[in-house]
Amino acid sequence: MEAPPLQRKLAAILAADVEGYSRLMHVNEERTLMTLTSHRAIIDALIEAADGQIFGTAGDSVLAEFPSVVQAFNCAIAVQIAIAHANENLLPDQQMRFRIGINVGDVMVKNGDIFGDGVNIASRLEALADAGGICVTRGVRDHIRDRVKASFEDMGEQSIKNIARPVRAFRVLFESDYDAELSTSSQSDLKSGDDIAGFVEDTENQTIEVAFWESIREDDDGTELRLYLERYPHGSFTDLARARLDNNSQPAEDSAVEVSFWESVRDSGDSTMISAYLQRYPAGKFAPLATILFDRLRE
Repeated sequence: MEAPPLQRKLAAILAADVEGYSRLMHVNEERTLMTLTSHRAIIDALIEAADGQIFGTAGDSVLAEFPSVVQAFNCAIAVQIAIAHANENLLPDQQMRFRIGINVGDVMVKNGDIFGDGVNIASRLEALADAGGICVTRGVRDHIRDRVKASFEDMGEQSIKNIARPVRAFRVLFESDYDAELSTSSQSDLKSGDDIAGFVEDTENQTIEVAFWESIREDDDGTELRLYLERYPHGSFTDLARARLDNNSQPAEDSAVEVSFWESVRDSGDSTMISAYLQRYPAGKFAPLATILFDRLRE
């Protein structure tokens, strides 16, 4: 079998992970996983808005490639501001902060994944970043220093594992007016760098909500459905989430009775029988199909 082609290219790489993830998991695994799901929905939407492509999502880590350094940097700023806002709704010991590293360099693409020193350096820089902070290479700093509203603190030469030469690293210092300029904005702002905070203010919009719902809608035990309802009490999928929670709360015996009831009426062709099922199980497993059948029989 012929080996897949290996593509090399220059790319801007963003690597992120959760600071203190193991500690959070030790304290409360369920809550930590729910918070990670919620925060990742925000991050993934922001990466997509900045034309980024996500490659790695193992555990608490994120690896994404961008067509330009400016887009990668603007996305990183937007992510940190958005996550800071999301954390405001959590207790201090439940808050989850990400560290981000950005590098621009040569990467290899194979089988839908990226490899190479460019990726390794970004991952190592992320480990040098503060919780809620961003760390970049000198190449990134030099490329964007006159294009963004941020300053950079020189961290000196850093020895990077498996990299022959030391890497000059810089800590990103957010300017105070990032958060002060909240106003409506379009997704293109993450590409141009104009009014990033304006876009971040809208991170609770329907795009983020849909992404979050898609990530938890198959929840079996109801914990993530309850998290959705906490976050979006008037959301687009609130009724559906509540119906699924009600259905999940049915005792196993009652669930078996519902299945038997449905099997006895579904092929009856009798709207009265279908209506009886809907009255008994308004949020049942087969309620959507029963509603369709009932409407057809009444036509």
